[in-house]
Amino acid sequence: MQFTKMHGIGNDFVVLDCLKSEIAEQSLPELARRLCDRRFGIGADGLILVLPSRVAHLRMRMFNPDGSEAEMCGNGIRCFAKYAYDRKHVTSTQMNVETLAGVKSLKLSTQGGKVVSVTVDMGLPRLAPEEIPVRVEGMESVIGYPLRVAGRKLEFTAVSMGNPHAVIFLGNVASFPVEKVGPEIENHKLFPKRTNVQFVQVVNPREIVVRTWERGAGITLACGTGACASVVAGALNKLTGREVLVHLPGGDLQIEWLGDGRVLMTGPATEVFVGEIEV
Repeated sequence: MQFTKMHGIGNDFVVLDCLKSEIAEQSLPELARRLCDRRFGIGADGLILVLPSRVAHLRMRMFNPDGSEAEMCGNGIRCFAKYAYDRKHVTSTQMNVETLAGVKSLKLSTQGGKVVSVTVDMGLPRLAPEEIPVRVEGMESVIGYPLRVAGRKLEFTAVSMGNPHAVIFLGNVASFPVEKVGPEIENHKLFPKRTNVQFVQVVNPREIVVRTWERGAGITLACGTGACASVVAGALNKLTGREVLVHLPGGDLQIEWLGDGRVLMTGPATEVFVGEIEV
């Protein structure tokens, strides 16, 4: 089967076109683990499937390297859109994509008939504890909630962008032991479905630096939903405005939290190479 290797600011994916050929459902978790392995497979932060949809132009499924399925992936959906448009599966620069987190609306920017960047309407952030989910009772939203992990006292703000995020603000993210603290928070008992973790340093009200520990993937160079969650959390904590440039290890994303509550994410998508593999 042909695959395409793609990335969104360093968050990389193996994309499989399943519009004409099907893969057995029960084999998908193991396939994701095999293809995402950087030593014994192709190597990626996730496996993306391009599928037909009855409610949108196309449907996206994304599996983490540990075989678990993600509800939504911000960098992945930009790669998905580039794949679909560049191959003329969709000919409009306005695209709707079905995900487990609902139908997302995308606006494609193109040059020479190829997608160079994508603006994704990520929808409304969810803040209620039961919608994230996070086991905190008696609160409408979880902002600056105390958390002790790995011998450290931290505070997190919980945001769902279709998938759960715990956002932690720090004075300096470069020196913080993300590889040690990230998995402790991901698997903390407060998060029944585990969680993604964003470690955020505020540069100024319009600019932040983010390092990510992704649920089911570990440290990644970028996380689109995490960038959105970080800006929402920054505004809720009165640390940033609502239009923010987010610096991630793999590159930058522009995030805007609109007055009507929707979050827009804009960033590039890149195709790296095409190959074939047995599935």
